[in-house]
Parts: sequence; C-alpha cells; structure tokens
Amino acid sequence: MAAGGDTVPCHPSPQASLPMAMHLLAPARLLIRQIAKSGWSQPSRQASGGVVAMTASRELVRSESVLWKSGPEAYRPLLLFTPCGCRAFPVRGRLKVNMVAVEGSDLKVTGIDFLKSQNCRLHHTDAYNIKNLVVRRGQPFLMQLNFSRELKATDKLAVRFGIGENPMKIRGTLMSLNPRREPDFSGWQISIVKSSDKECLLSVTSSPRAPVGKYTLHVKTGTNIYKPENDTVYLLFNPWCEADVVFLADEAQKKEYVLNDTGYIYVGSAYNITGRPWNFGQFEEFILDACMYLLDKSQLKLSNRRDTVLVSRAMSALVNANDDSGVLLGNWSGNYSNGTSPMDWIGSVSILQQYYKTKKPVCYGQCWVFAGVLTTVMRCLGVPSRCVSNFNSAHDTEENLRVDIYMNEYGDKLDRLSLDSIWNFHVWNDVWMKRKDLPEGFDGWQAIDSTPQEQSQGIFQCGPCPLKGIREGDVYLPYDSKFVYAEVNADKVYWLVKKVNGKDKYIRISTETEGVGVNISTKAVGENKREDITSQYKFPEGSEEERKAMQRAYSFLRPSGLVPRARFASILPMENMISKPAVPHDTVSQSGIQLEITNKEPLYPGNPLELAITVKTSTSGYWTISLVGSCQLQSYTGKVEASLGYIKETIKLEGISEKQVALKIPADEYMKTLASVEDEVHIHVTAIAEVEGTDDKLTKEATMSFEYPPITVQMPETAKLNEEFTCAFIFKNRLNMSLDNCKLLVEGLGIFKMATFDEGDIKPGKIIKSEVVCTPTRLGEKKIVAKLTSTQIKGISVEKTITITE
Repeated sequence: MAAGGDTVPCHPSPQASLPMAMHLLAPARLLIRQIAKSGWSQPSRQASGGVVAMTASRELVRSESVLWKSGPEAYRPLLLFTPCGCRAFPVRGRLKVNMVAVEGSDLKVTGIDFLKSQNCRLHHTDAYNIKNLVVRRGQPFLMQLNFSRELKATDKLAVRFGIGENPMKIRGTLMSLNPRREPDFSGWQISIVKSSDKECLLSVTSSPRAPVGKYTLHVKTGTNIYKPENDTVYLLFNPWCEADVVFLADEAQKKEYVLNDTGYIYVGSAYNITGRPWNFGQFEEFILDACMYLLDKSQLKLSNRRDTVLVSRAMSALVNANDDSGVLLGNWSGNYSNGTSPMDWIGSVSILQQYYKTKKPVCYGQCWVFAGVLTTVMRCLGVPSRCVSNFNSAHDTEENLRVDIYMNEYGDKLDRLSLDSIWNFHVWNDVWMKRKDLPEGFDGWQAIDSTPQEQSQGIFQCGPCPLKGIREGDVYLPYDSKFVYAEVNADKVYWLVKKVNGKDKYIRISTETEGVGVNISTKAVGENKREDITSQYKFPEGSEEERKAMQRAYSFLRPSGLVPRARFASILPMENMISKPAVPHDTVSQSGIQLEITNKEPLYPGNPLELAITVKTSTSGYWTISLVGSCQLQSYTGKVEASLGYIKETIKLEGISEKQVALKIPADEYMKTLASVEDEVHIHVTAIAEVEGTDDKLTKEATMSFEYPPITVQMPETAKLNEEFTCAFIFKNRLNMSLDNCKLLVEGLGIFKMATFDEGDIKPGKIIKSEVVCTPTRLGEKKIVAKLTSTQIKGISVEKTITITE
C-alpha cells in the first residue's frame, strides 16, 4: 500500500456501484487496467464499519493491487488512490483492481491571458494608465485560460467575479459563471469561443446593470481554485451599450463627453466670456483608483452602484470636503496661504492624485475647480459629462425665485443686507442618463453640482436634476430642481436704501426679469469653441412657453428650510431683516429711458479705467434725469472687494436723444486691491437713473474683466512617439506695471507631467522664456496647457495642440 497515509473513517452509500466508482475515477484519469474475480487479502489497518480509508500526498501515487476483505460479505470496500487524495467505494463480489495514477491528472489552470490590448481597444479603455483589465458593462470581452491538460466535457469549470469585501451569490456580488450552463438571473453570460489542446478562449459579458467597481477574478476547476497575480478587473458604465442607462448614440458626443481628457471651462462675465483651458486627465495614473476609492467612501450599497442617479449624486457630495472629507475644500475668503489658490490649478490630475495619496481633502477649490474635478470623476467612471457655466447665476436662498440687490445713494452694492447673491458665473456639471426613477420624458442631460452652496437631504450635494424638468418648470422633480431652476430663472429686484430720520428706508427701483441665467455655456462637441446651451435650460425670455414654465414653477414652490452659507455673502441677523412684499414685473416706462455701460479704452491693469454711462430716451418730450454711477471691484461671486469711485449728475434730454457721461478711475485707486486680494477680481459698474416728474426709475449693471498680454507657445505641430522635442513658453510684460512673484504652470497629458517655474518679478517690457523637454507617450492629438500667475494677475492661460504620430 502507499506509504505515508493515515486511516480515516469514510461512510459511502451502500447503494454505490462499480459503474459509479468508475465514473468518479474518470476525471482523475485513473486507468483501471484489470478487473477480475479473485481472492482478497486483509488490509493492515481497518476502520470501524468495515470500511478502510487511506490518505496519501498529492504527489505521484503508485499503487499495485489493493486487496483486502472486511465487513459484510455483501458489500466490500474498494480503496482508490488519486493525486487529490483517496476515495472508498463499496462493490459487490470479489474484485482485483490494478491501478496506475497519472501525474497531474486533475484539471488545473496554469495561467490567464486577459487579452488586455484587444479588449481595452474594443471597450474604449485603452487610454487608462493601469496594468489591470478595464472593461465596460454589458459588452463582451475575451480571456484565454491555459490548463494543465486538455479541457474535457466532464470537467468542472467556473469563472468567478466578485465585488466587495465578502462577495456572495445571494447578494448579487458574486457571479459564478459556468460556460456549460444556461445564464442565471444575474444577467452575466459566459461561453466557450474555442478550445484546443491546453487552451480555452472564453467570452464574458457582464450585465448592463452590473454594479461598477473593482471585481476580483478566480477560476475554479474541480477542487482547484486559480487566482491570477493581477486578479482585479475594473468594470465601468458603458455609453456604447444600448442596454446601459448611460447609452449615448452619437459617436462624436461620446468622444467629447467620455473620452476627451482636455477641454475648457468658461468664465468671466455674461458679455465678456473667456475659455479657461482645463486638463481633466481621467486616464492618468491613479485617477481610476482614486474614483474607485470614492465609490468605496460613498458608502453606497454595492447593489446601488449599478444606479447612475445614486452614483452621480454621491460623487457630487464627495468632490467637496464639507461632510465626508471628500476631495476638495472650498475657500472663498481670498486667503489661500495654507494651500493652493483655486486660480493656480490647471487641471484635475494633481488634485485627485494628491487626494488618493493622502486620503485628506486638498486645499483649495472654487466652483470651476469643483466642476472640473467632477467631470474627471464621471468621465473616468464612464458617465458622459460636461462642464456648464451659467452667467449671472442666482443664489436664491429663500426659494422665492427672486434675488434682492440693495444699493446706497451712490449706487454701491450693500452685501450685508442680503443673503441672496448673483454670481458673475457659476460652473456645475451635466451628466447623461436615463431617469428610470422618474416619469417618461426626463431622460438625457441631468444637472449635478459639487460646489457646496446649499444642503440637500442634510449634506452638501446637488442633483441629478433633469434639464427638461428645469425648462418646463417641473421643480418638484428630484433632485434639487427648485434650486437649479432659480439659478437660471430668478428675477433681480433692485432696492435703493436711503436714510430717513436716522433709519433705513427701502425704495424699490426696478425689477429685471431677463438678466439671470444668460449665455449658458459648455465646450462644443469636437471643436475648441463655446457652445451656447441656454435653450436646453430655458425657453426664450418673454416667450409664451417661458411664461407658462414660470407659472408652473411658482405653483410648486414651498419653503424648505434651506440653511444659507455665510461664506457666500455677509449675513445680517434674521431678526433685523425687513420683510418685503412680492414685487410685480415692471411696465414700460413713460420716458422710454435706457442705460448703457461701456469701456472707452482696453481695461489693462496699471492703466486708468476709462468707462462711460450713456443715457438714452426713446420718446418725445423734455426729460430731467438724475444719474448716479459707481464702480467697484468684486469677486466672481459678487462679493465687493473695493469701491473705486462714483459720479452723480443731472442730465437734461429733449426728444429721442442720448448723452454719455464719463466715469474714469485712476490706476492708483485699484492697484492696491489687485495686489492684496488673492482672487481674480472684476470691474463692476452700476448706474441708477430717476426721471423727475415721473415714477420712472431704472438700474443697469455691467461686469467687465481686465485684459492681459498673452503667453506664446513655441513647439512643432507634430512629434514622434517616444522621441524628444522642446516646448518653449514666452511672455512679454506689456503692462505699465511690474508683475510680482510670477509662477508659470505647465502640463501636457501624455507628454509631460505638471511642472512649475518660479519666474520672480517681471518688470514692464521684460521677456521671460521657459522650456520643457517633452517625450510623448501616447498617440493622437494632445494639448499643452500653461498658466501664468502673479501677485497682481491671477491667471493668464494658453493652450496649444500637437499631434503625436508613430
């Protein structure tokens, strides 16, 4: 008998038969050479019940005739050795069995080829900088198994995919796929494409409703389990799969909203819009793992990770750090000494990489940074996403679709009197999905926002909210549709605050119904230019459809106890606030007065600000008009940083005529503010006109941006993969002032990592030149982005495109 074995009891069924024994032997490739009736020898060791079981190592087992006689005469135990151990079977009669064990006769997996290059190309995931296989749900992928021997029909084979710490079939987190069985209820499928010799090509299709995340892969053959060295497979949402809720039919849109890793975020003011280049970088190193970490941190149930609505809502919460130590800490104070100024970021990559490395919030972000990072996260997970810039964006804390603006007798804004505010621009995101949780008709783009403005369900998150619902005034729809609707539709109500007998008196000047939510912008598909998407959010101002949508929205308004954030506006205690009645829309004025605000010269920092207010009348008659105009510097959130000057004049006009009044601000009045505030500031001009002898009052606002000299980028139009080239960045200070503490930030995805050059002080007329030696690692059209910051100027940006060929 085989050496080294111990006797253990074994209790086979007495109904077992020799054919059954032979059937169980076949998978072990045991050859029964001879079965013949003969006498029995007694075993050396015998267990109770007349059955003896002997164990041996899994090494080669050599056994000659295994003969013994014990137990009841009707049933006799037959001991069979295999490389997996031993089996005992009762048989009738007298048998002589001569057995030869074959080394490695049980089926084992010796290797797995994930066919990464082929699969990732078909799944549009080949750009991810990661060793693991990355695939999209609902779409087949191939994998090749290598075995210790040829796969036979009787072999047991199961490919197991598990997600989470303790995958279980009953929870739908463990899929055990057998290519010889019918697909189960999980929606996953597997089939054998080809099997020859010791190789087997399998096709695996995940469910189009599978939870996204990291799956571990194991292969079971019989009692053997094979765990590959790189056993994690990343599963993403799939805009290319019609059965996936994020399916997007247009190929150009998928290329833009899923695969494009660069773009623009539009900033500035409503009628002076500039595109700020931004590197989303969703395919860069550690970005996918950072997004997977956010999924784990979201505490979403694994089953809820299949739901794009819940995933996008969770990500809107996690990109800000307010409730859950998420990615970015917001800061609108103007002091960024303990971190990075929001103006200094040129992309999402360094932010997410730093967060993934430290697991601590990154300092600091403002709305365009939050939106840029959220775009990266959603595109990385496979959800079509775009940055959306809303100009003259209302922050309506009272949910009354009205933003109250208070001014003193000189036209200066009084922030302390209002919780509401109008931001020059606000940036959020749209994500594309079907809304199976809503009635029909609300699929498509959904607004989400990670900037921490208001709490929703107790935490700082916003959306997803269907654009079609916003457009139609269906503000009852989840999530946060009332707030988003107000951002693009609120009325501006202007109040003049005068001192009467020592107390403030509030005089309504006018109501502007068309000034909020203008020129809503995103990057155009396949082009480096702005696309106006205002019509996707609202009907044309003054149209019948717009009036009906507004009436519908008003019908759903209810106070919801929103808690305003003090950092966005100075807050007056509620007990000191004066309740104000609802304000009707303005009627056409008697005099037909109009105001226009312009700049007479380019607005270069260091030069006087040459501004003008033009007063026009469009009806006949004699008009005496009291005009007040003021100029302030304010941040993009509308926060006043400095009051620069004002004018106060009485103007007489006859008939249809006009008069221009100059408003000139010397450079000395604003240069100190430019240097002391770390935010980018804008020039804000307000004009108030009152027509004597009538009730005509009119207010006009205009926000303008400073103009800067450009950065020039010198590099070839094309370059070869893995071959060096030089990129030069040149800047000449054409301003009449020195730029202090200058930094040049540069980044080229797939070409070189982000680099910073300390340029010191750049005097008027001075030229600086910095060079980067580039080695492209990825093919195709790539962009290089640069930004220059200084004490006085917070950001001059430029980008240039280069094509990388083989």
